[in-house]
Amino acid sequence: MTEANLSHVPITEWAALVPELDVRDLAHSQDVYTRLFGFTVNYTRPGFAYLSLGRIQWMLSQIREGGSWQTGALDYPLGRGINFQISVPDVDALYKRLEADAYPIYVPMKTSVYLEGGTEHEQREFLVLDPDGYLLRFTD
Repeated sequence: MTEANLSHVPITEWAALVPELDVRDLAHSQDVYTRLFGFTVNYTRPGFAYLSLGRIQWMLSQIREGGSWQTGALDYPLGRGINFQISVPDVDALYKRLEADAYPIYVPMKTSVYLEGGTEHEQREFLVLDPDGYLLRFTD
């Protein structure tokens, strides 16, 4: 087995929903997701990476000309109309790591209140755009 096909951390249970994000530069996106955002590489093959963070599973796929799943032009930001909420073990540590790396913060750390019926839920959160413009909301 080559490094390009190495299974770094095996998946023991597949998530019911796993987003697959088209990216312009797979190596750069994989670096940002692992080194800065804290994801782990589970599997790679040429043009593709399968990542996880806790129970979150995530796929990154290098954009290919004429890709069969492209429904329109892939113009930046690629993630228009969607944000992904990602719960992390230590949202403050992640925020500090991104600040230390001068990674652009889209919405600074704040405490938000969300209603579920008559129940209020508080969470600390901040938002960033990944290298391709997908909006990520990291929460505690």
